[in-house]
Amino acid sequence: MRLAINRGSKEGWLTEHMLVMGVHGPGNRVTYITGAFPSLCGKTSTAMLDNETIVGDDIAYLRKKDGEVHAVNVEKGMFGIIQGINSEDDPIQWKALHTPGELIVSNVLVTPEKGVHWIGKDGEVPPKGHNHSGEWHKGKKDEKGNEIPPSHPNARFTLSLENLENLDKALHDPKGVVIGGMVYGGRDSDTWVPVEESFDWAHGIITKGASLESETTAATLGKAGVRKFNLMSNLDFLSIPVGQYIQNNLDFAKDLKRTPLIFSVNYFLKDKEGNFLNAKTDKKVWYKWMELRAHNDVEAIDTPTGRIPKYEDLKKLFKDVLNKDYGKEDYMKQFTVRVPENLAKLDRIKEIYETKVSDTPRILFDVLEDQRKRLLDAQKKHGDYITPDKLV
Repeated sequence: MRLAINRGSKEGWLTEHMLVMGVHGPGNRVTYITGAFPSLCGKTSTAMLDNETIVGDDIAYLRKKDGEVHAVNVEKGMFGIIQGINSEDDPIQWKALHTPGELIVSNVLVTPEKGVHWIGKDGEVPPKGHNHSGEWHKGKKDEKGNEIPPSHPNARFTLSLENLENLDKALHDPKGVVIGGMVYGGRDSDTWVPVEESFDWAHGIITKGASLESETTAATLGKAGVRKFNLMSNLDFLSIPVGQYIQNNLDFAKDLKRTPLIFSVNYFLKDKEGNFLNAKTDKKVWYKWMELRAHNDVEAIDTPTGRIPKYEDLKKLFKDVLNKDYGKEDYMKQFTVRVPENLAKLDRIKEIYETKVSDTPRILFDVLEDQRKRLLDAQKKHGDYITPDKLV
Protein backbone atom coordinates (compact mmCIF):
# COMPACT_ATOMS: atom_id res chain seq x y z
CA MET A 1 0.00 0.00 0.00
CA ARG A 2 2.81 2.42 0.82
CA LEU A 3 4.45 1.88 -2.55
CA ALA A 4 1.13 2.25 -4.38
CA ILE A 5 0.13 5.38 -2.43
CA ASN A 6 3.41 7.00 -3.41
CA ARG A 7 3.10 6.02 -7.06
CA GLY A 8 -0.56 7.01 -7.25
CA SER A 9 0.28 10.41 -5.82
CA LYS A 10 2.70 11.00 -8.69
CA GLU A 11 0.35 9.65 -11.36
CA GLY A 12 -2.99 11.06 -10.23
CA TRP A 13 -4.78 7.99 -8.83
CA LEU A 14 -5.56 6.82 -5.30
CA THR A 15 -4.71 3.79 -3.20
CA GLU A 16 -7.32 3.52 -0.44
CA HIS A 17 -7.81 1.20 2.52
CA MET A 18 -11.30 0.39 1.28
CA LEU A 19 -13.65 -2.50 0.63
CA VAL A 20 -15.40 -2.64 -2.74
CA MET A 21 -18.90 -4.12 -2.88
CA GLY A 22 -21.88 -4.25 -5.19
CA VAL A 23 -25.12 -3.09 -3.58
CA HIS A 24 -28.12 -4.44 -5.46
CA GLY A 25 -30.96 -2.02 -6.12
CA PRO A 26 -34.28 -1.95 -7.98
CA GLY A 27 -34.57 -3.58 -11.39
CA ASN A 28 -31.41 -5.72 -11.06
CA ARG A 29 -29.33 -2.55 -10.76
CA VAL A 30 -25.91 -2.87 -9.06
CA THR A 31 -24.23 0.18 -7.55
CA TYR A 32 -20.63 -0.21 -6.45
CA ILE A 33 -19.61 1.34 -3.16
CA THR A 34 -16.23 1.58 -1.43
CA GLY A 35 -15.77 1.79 2.33
CA ALA A 36 -12.93 2.71 4.73
CA PHE A 37 -13.09 1.44 8.33
CA PRO A 38 -10.40 1.10 11.02
CA SER A 39 -9.89 -2.34 12.56
CA LEU A 40 -12.87 -3.84 14.40
CA CYS A 41 -15.36 -1.37 12.97
CA GLY A 42 -17.35 -3.69 10.70
CA LYS A 43 -15.38 -3.51 7.46
CA THR A 44 -15.31 -7.20 6.57
CA SER A 45 -18.87 -7.84 7.74
CA THR A 46 -20.00 -4.94 5.55
CA ALA A 47 -18.19 -6.30 2.51
CA MET A 48 -19.89 -9.65 3.20
CA LEU A 49 -23.50 -8.47 3.56
CA ASP A 50 -25.80 -11.18 2.32
CA ASN A 51 -27.72 -10.44 -0.90
CA GLU A 52 -24.89 -8.11 -1.97
CA THR A 53 -21.70 -9.01 -3.85
CA ILE A 54 -18.04 -8.59 -2.95
CA VAL A 55 -15.20 -7.29 -5.08
CA GLY A 56 -12.77 -6.85 -2.19
CA ASP A 57 -12.72 -6.34 1.56
CA ASP A 58 -9.56 -4.31 2.19
CA ILE A 59 -7.71 -2.39 -0.54
CA ALA A 60 -8.94 -0.44 -3.57
CA TYR A 61 -7.07 1.28 -6.37
CA LEU A 62 -9.15 4.20 -7.70
CA ARG A 63 -8.65 5.69 -11.14
CA LYS A 64 -10.55 8.14 -13.31
CA LYS A 65 -11.72 6.75 -16.66
CA ASP A 66 -14.10 8.49 -19.05
CA GLY A 67 -15.11 10.97 -16.36
CA GLU A 68 -16.03 8.31 -13.78
CA VAL A 69 -14.26 6.70 -10.82
CA HIS A 70 -13.29 3.05 -11.35
CA ALA A 71 -12.04 0.75 -8.60
CA VAL A 72 -10.25 -2.60 -8.56
CA ASN A 73 -9.27 -4.94 -5.76
CA VAL A 74 -5.63 -6.03 -6.07
CA GLU A 75 -5.73 -8.80 -3.47
CA LYS A 76 -6.48 -12.48 -4.03
CA GLY A 77 -7.88 -13.16 -0.57
CA MET A 78 -9.57 -11.64 2.44
CA PHE A 79 -8.13 -11.08 5.91
CA GLY A 80 -10.56 -10.39 8.72
CA ILE A 81 -11.33 -10.46 12.42
CA ILE A 82 -12.83 -13.86 13.27
CA GLN A 83 -14.36 -12.82 16.62
CA GLY A 84 -18.15 -12.88 16.49
CA ILE A 85 -18.48 -14.75 13.20
CA ASN A 86 -21.40 -17.15 13.53
CA SER A 87 -23.83 -18.98 11.28
CA GLU A 88 -26.73 -16.57 11.88
CA ASP A 89 -25.07 -13.16 11.49
CA ASP A 90 -22.37 -14.10 8.97
CA PRO A 91 -23.70 -17.03 6.90
CA ILE A 92 -21.39 -16.56 3.90
CA GLN A 93 -18.20 -16.28 5.95
CA TRP A 94 -19.35 -19.14 8.17
CA LYS A 95 -19.87 -21.40 5.16
CA ALA A 96 -16.46 -20.48 3.71
CA LEU A 97 -14.78 -21.18 7.06
CA HIS A 98 -16.40 -24.62 7.20
CA THR A 99 -15.87 -25.68 3.58
CA PRO A 100 -12.76 -27.74 2.76
CA GLY A 101 -10.07 -25.51 1.28
CA GLU A 102 -7.06 -23.40 2.16
CA LEU A 103 -7.60 -21.43 5.37
CA ILE A 104 -5.31 -19.70 7.84
CA VAL A 105 -6.47 -18.78 11.34
CA SER A 106 -4.41 -17.08 14.02
CA ASN A 107 -4.75 -16.61 17.79
CA VAL A 108 -7.76 -18.94 18.05
CA LEU A 109 -8.21 -21.76 20.55
CA VAL A 110 -7.01 -25.16 19.32
CA THR A 111 -8.72 -28.03 21.16
CA PRO A 112 -7.22 -31.45 21.94
CA GLU A 113 -9.41 -32.83 19.13
CA LYS A 114 -7.65 -30.40 16.76
CA GLY A 115 -10.75 -28.29 16.29
CA VAL A 116 -10.70 -24.50 16.64
CA HIS A 117 -12.88 -22.11 18.60
CA TRP A 118 -13.14 -18.33 18.75
CA ILE A 119 -15.10 -15.77 20.73
CA GLY A 120 -18.68 -15.73 19.45
CA LYS A 121 -18.53 -18.98 17.49
CA ASP A 122 -21.60 -21.22 17.45
CA GLY A 123 -21.72 -23.93 20.10
CA GLU A 124 -20.35 -24.46 23.58
CA VAL A 125 -16.93 -23.12 24.53
CA PRO A 126 -14.52 -26.08 24.84
CA PRO A 127 -13.27 -26.71 28.40
CA LYS A 128 -9.58 -26.62 27.43
CA GLY A 129 -7.11 -26.19 24.62
CA HIS A 130 -4.11 -24.19 23.46
CA ASN A 131 -4.22 -20.47 22.57
CA HIS A 132 -2.15 -17.28 22.71
CA SER A 133 -1.68 -17.71 26.47
CA GLY A 134 -0.36 -21.27 26.13
CA GLU A 135 -2.29 -24.13 27.70
CA TRP A 136 -5.79 -22.80 28.38
CA HIS A 137 -8.81 -23.88 30.38
CA LYS A 138 -12.13 -22.25 31.23
CA GLY A 139 -11.63 -19.69 33.97
CA LYS A 140 -7.89 -19.22 33.36
CA LYS A 141 -6.73 -15.76 34.45
CA ASP A 142 -3.80 -13.52 33.53
CA GLU A 143 -1.34 -11.95 35.96
CA LYS A 144 -3.80 -9.10 36.63
CA GLY A 145 -6.59 -11.49 37.56
CA ASN A 146 -8.57 -10.95 34.35
CA GLU A 147 -10.17 -14.00 32.76
CA ILE A 148 -8.50 -15.01 29.48
CA PRO A 149 -10.99 -15.61 26.67
CA PRO A 150 -10.70 -18.74 24.50
CA SER A 151 -9.35 -16.71 21.56
CA HIS A 152 -7.59 -13.38 21.32
CA PRO A 153 -9.97 -10.49 20.45
CA ASN A 154 -7.70 -9.74 17.49
CA ALA A 155 -7.77 -13.34 16.20
CA ARG A 156 -7.86 -13.40 12.39
CA PHE A 157 -8.67 -15.56 9.42
CA THR A 158 -7.60 -15.41 5.81
CA LEU A 159 -8.91 -17.30 2.81
CA SER A 160 -9.19 -16.96 -0.96
CA LEU A 161 -12.02 -14.81 -2.29
CA GLU A 162 -12.77 -17.71 -4.63
CA ASN A 163 -14.09 -19.59 -1.57
CA LEU A 164 -16.96 -17.12 -1.19
CA GLU A 165 -20.35 -17.68 -2.78
CA ASN A 166 -21.12 -13.94 -3.08
CA LEU A 167 -18.35 -13.04 -5.52
CA ASP A 168 -19.19 -10.20 -7.86
CA LYS A 169 -18.98 -11.06 -11.55
CA ALA A 170 -16.64 -8.08 -12.06
CA LEU A 171 -14.03 -9.39 -9.60
CA HIS A 172 -11.40 -9.97 -12.31
CA ASP A 173 -12.46 -7.24 -14.74
CA PRO A 174 -9.30 -5.17 -15.44
CA LYS A 175 -11.48 -2.12 -16.11
CA GLY A 176 -12.69 -2.25 -12.53
CA VAL A 177 -16.16 -1.20 -11.42
CA VAL A 178 -17.73 2.28 -11.59
CA ILE A 179 -18.08 3.72 -8.08
CA GLY A 180 -21.34 5.38 -7.06
CA GLY A 181 -20.56 5.99 -3.40
CA MET A 182 -17.72 6.09 -0.87
CA VAL A 183 -18.19 5.39 2.84
CA TYR A 184 -16.17 6.25 5.96
CA GLY A 185 -17.00 4.64 9.29
CA GLY A 186 -15.51 4.27 12.75
CA ARG A 187 -16.40 3.07 16.22
CA ASP A 188 -18.25 6.07 17.67
CA SER A 189 -20.51 5.84 20.71
CA ASP A 190 -21.94 9.36 20.84
CA THR A 191 -21.44 11.62 17.81
CA TRP A 192 -22.12 10.44 14.24
CA VAL A 193 -25.59 9.28 13.20
CA PRO A 194 -25.93 5.77 11.69
CA VAL A 195 -25.77 6.98 8.08
CA GLU A 196 -25.29 10.42 6.56
CA GLU A 197 -24.44 11.86 3.15
CA SER A 198 -22.05 14.76 2.74
CA PHE A 199 -23.10 18.00 1.04
CA ASP A 200 -20.45 17.64 -1.66
CA TRP A 201 -17.11 16.00 -2.41
CA ALA A 202 -14.92 18.41 -0.42
CA HIS A 203 -17.30 18.35 2.55
CA GLY A 204 -17.20 14.54 2.54
CA ILE A 205 -13.44 14.17 2.16
CA ILE A 206 -12.82 16.67 4.98
CA THR A 207 -15.59 16.14 7.55
CA LYS A 208 -15.90 12.38 7.08
CA GLY A 209 -12.69 10.98 5.58
CA ALA A 210 -10.07 13.37 6.98
CA SER A 211 -11.96 13.61 10.29
CA LEU A 212 -12.32 9.88 10.86
CA GLU A 213 -11.87 8.72 14.45
CA SER A 214 -12.49 5.37 16.10
CA GLU A 215 -12.78 4.35 19.73
CA THR A 216 -10.28 1.69 20.75
CA THR A 217 -11.30 -1.77 21.94
CA ALA A 218 -9.47 -4.47 23.86
CA ALA A 219 -8.40 -5.95 20.52
CA THR A 220 -6.39 -2.86 19.63
CA LEU A 221 -3.97 -3.60 22.48
CA GLY A 222 -4.54 -0.48 24.49
CA LYS A 223 -7.06 1.17 26.77
CA ALA A 224 -10.61 0.69 25.49
CA GLY A 225 -12.79 3.68 24.61
CA VAL A 226 -10.02 6.08 23.58
CA ARG A 227 -10.71 8.01 20.36
CA LYS A 228 -7.96 7.38 17.84
CA PHE A 229 -7.55 9.65 14.82
CA ASN A 230 -7.14 7.73 11.56
CA LEU A 231 -7.92 9.78 8.46
CA MET A 232 -9.47 7.67 5.70
CA SER A 233 -8.43 4.63 7.83
CA ASN A 234 -5.14 5.00 5.95
CA LEU A 235 -2.85 6.84 8.38
CA ASP A 236 -0.60 3.85 9.10
CA PHE A 237 0.12 3.32 5.40
CA LEU A 238 0.85 6.85 4.18
CA SER A 239 4.16 7.25 2.36
CA ILE A 240 3.49 10.90 1.48
CA PRO A 241 2.78 13.92 3.74
CA VAL A 242 -0.70 13.96 5.28
CA GLY A 243 -1.60 17.33 3.77
CA GLN A 244 -0.57 16.19 0.32
CA TYR A 245 -2.66 13.04 0.71
CA ILE A 246 -5.74 15.10 1.62
CA GLN A 247 -5.14 17.45 -1.30
CA ASN A 248 -4.79 14.47 -3.65
CA ASN A 249 -8.19 13.24 -2.49
CA LEU A 250 -9.73 16.69 -2.96
CA ASP A 251 -8.22 17.09 -6.43
CA PHE A 252 -9.33 13.62 -7.50
CA ALA A 253 -12.87 14.87 -8.15
CA LYS A 254 -11.72 17.45 -10.70
CA ASP A 255 -12.94 16.83 -14.26
CA LEU A 256 -15.31 14.06 -13.20
CA LYS A 257 -18.57 13.83 -15.11
CA ARG A 258 -20.05 11.71 -12.32
CA THR A 259 -18.77 12.24 -8.80
CA PRO A 260 -19.42 9.47 -6.25
CA LEU A 261 -21.46 10.49 -3.23
CA ILE A 262 -19.63 10.40 0.10
CA PHE A 263 -21.26 8.93 3.20
CA SER A 264 -20.42 8.28 6.82
CA VAL A 265 -21.76 5.33 8.82
CA ASN A 266 -21.72 4.51 12.51
CA TYR A 267 -22.72 1.04 13.68
CA PHE A 268 -21.82 1.77 17.32
CA LEU A 269 -24.01 4.69 18.45
CA LYS A 270 -25.26 4.31 22.03
CA ASP A 271 -27.85 5.95 24.26
CA LYS A 272 -26.99 7.58 27.58
CA GLU A 273 -27.35 4.22 29.35
CA GLY A 274 -24.74 2.67 27.10
CA ASN A 275 -27.10 0.56 25.00
CA PHE A 276 -26.51 0.27 21.25
CA LEU A 277 -29.16 2.10 19.24
CA ASN A 278 -28.86 -0.24 16.26
CA ALA A 279 -28.98 -3.98 15.68
CA LYS A 280 -26.03 -5.61 13.96
CA THR A 281 -28.06 -6.28 10.81
CA ASP A 282 -29.40 -2.72 10.45
CA LYS A 283 -26.41 -1.84 8.27
CA LYS A 284 -28.13 -3.71 5.44
CA VAL A 285 -30.70 -0.92 5.35
CA TRP A 286 -28.14 1.88 5.41
CA TYR A 287 -26.49 0.54 2.24
CA LYS A 288 -29.78 0.10 0.43
CA TRP A 289 -30.54 3.77 1.24
CA MET A 290 -27.13 4.83 -0.09
CA GLU A 291 -27.79 2.91 -3.29
CA LEU A 292 -31.06 4.77 -3.77
CA ARG A 293 -29.38 8.12 -3.04
CA ALA A 294 -26.68 7.41 -5.61
CA HIS A 295 -29.45 7.41 -8.24
CA ASN A 296 -31.46 10.23 -6.65
CA ASP A 297 -34.37 7.86 -6.06
CA VAL A 298 -35.12 9.18 -2.57
CA GLU A 299 -34.85 12.60 -0.94
CA ALA A 300 -32.93 13.49 2.20
CA ILE A 301 -33.08 15.94 5.11
CA ASP A 302 -30.37 18.57 5.42
CA THR A 303 -28.79 18.82 8.88
CA PRO A 304 -25.81 20.93 10.04
CA THR A 305 -23.47 17.98 9.41
CA GLY A 306 -24.92 16.42 6.27
CA ARG A 307 -27.98 14.76 4.75
CA ILE A 308 -29.91 12.04 6.57
CA PRO A 309 -32.69 9.67 5.46
CA LYS A 310 -36.38 10.45 5.77
CA TYR A 311 -38.28 8.25 8.20
CA GLU A 312 -40.76 7.01 5.60
CA ASP A 313 -37.97 5.75 3.34
CA LEU A 314 -36.23 3.89 6.16
CA LYS A 315 -39.50 2.41 7.41
CA LYS A 316 -40.10 0.89 3.99
CA LEU A 317 -36.53 -0.35 3.66
CA PHE A 318 -36.54 -1.97 7.11
CA LYS A 319 -39.68 -3.86 6.13
CA ASP A 320 -38.43 -4.82 2.66
CA VAL A 321 -34.88 -5.74 3.64
CA LEU A 322 -35.20 -7.08 7.19
CA ASN A 323 -38.96 -7.70 7.48
CA LYS A 324 -38.73 -5.51 10.57
CA ASP A 325 -41.00 -2.77 11.85
CA TYR A 326 -39.02 0.44 12.28
CA GLY A 327 -40.44 2.77 14.90
CA LYS A 328 -40.48 6.56 14.71
CA GLU A 329 -39.04 6.72 18.23
CA ASP A 330 -36.01 4.67 17.15
CA TYR A 331 -35.51 6.94 14.16
CA MET A 332 -35.61 10.07 16.32
CA LYS A 333 -33.03 8.67 18.76
CA GLN A 334 -30.68 7.42 16.06
CA PHE A 335 -30.73 10.51 13.86
CA THR A 336 -30.69 13.22 16.51
CA VAL A 337 -27.99 15.81 15.80
CA ARG A 338 -25.80 15.80 18.89
CA VAL A 339 -24.48 19.36 18.79
CA PRO A 340 -22.08 19.37 21.81
CA GLU A 341 -20.47 16.11 20.70
CA ASN A 342 -20.08 17.33 17.11
CA LEU A 343 -18.53 20.60 18.28
CA ALA A 344 -16.11 18.69 20.49
CA LYS A 345 -15.14 16.53 17.53
CA LEU A 346 -14.44 19.61 15.42
CA ASP A 347 -12.18 20.92 18.19
CA ARG A 348 -10.23 17.65 18.30
CA ILE A 349 -9.81 17.45 14.53
CA LYS A 350 -8.84 21.12 14.18
CA GLU A 351 -6.18 20.78 16.90
CA ILE A 352 -4.66 17.74 15.17
CA TYR A 353 -4.33 19.57 11.85
CA GLU A 354 -3.04 22.73 13.52
CA THR A 355 -0.42 21.05 15.69
CA LYS A 356 0.56 17.74 14.07
CA VAL A 357 0.24 18.36 10.31
CA SER A 358 2.47 21.02 8.81
CA ASP A 359 1.01 21.07 5.30
CA THR A 360 -2.75 21.07 5.97
CA PRO A 361 -4.68 22.54 3.01
CA ARG A 362 -6.43 25.81 3.94
CA ILE A 363 -9.74 24.50 2.67
CA LEU A 364 -9.83 21.93 5.47
CA PHE A 365 -10.04 24.64 8.13
CA ASP A 366 -12.61 26.57 6.07
CA VAL A 367 -14.90 23.53 5.71
CA LEU A 368 -14.59 22.67 9.41
CA GLU A 369 -15.40 26.28 10.36
CA ASP A 370 -18.46 26.31 8.10
CA GLN A 371 -19.68 23.17 9.85
CA ARG A 372 -19.11 24.77 13.24
CA LYS A 373 -21.20 27.80 12.22
CA ARG A 374 -24.05 25.59 11.04
CA LEU A 375 -23.99 23.68 14.32
CA LEU A 376 -23.94 26.83 16.42
CA ASP A 377 -26.78 28.38 14.44
CA ALA A 378 -28.86 25.21 14.85
CA GLN A 379 -28.00 25.02 18.55
CA LYS A 380 -29.18 28.57 19.06
CA LYS A 381 -32.46 27.78 17.34
CA HIS A 382 -33.19 24.22 18.52
CA GLY A 383 -30.93 23.40 21.47
CA ASP A 384 -28.16 20.86 22.05
CA TYR A 385 -29.98 17.80 20.74
CA ILE A 386 -31.96 18.26 17.55
CA THR A 387 -34.39 15.60 16.35
CA PRO A 388 -34.97 15.22 12.60
CA ASP A 389 -38.55 16.54 12.74
CA LYS A 390 -37.18 19.97 13.69
CA LEU A 391 -35.15 20.16 10.51
CA VAL A 392 -37.77 19.22 7.92
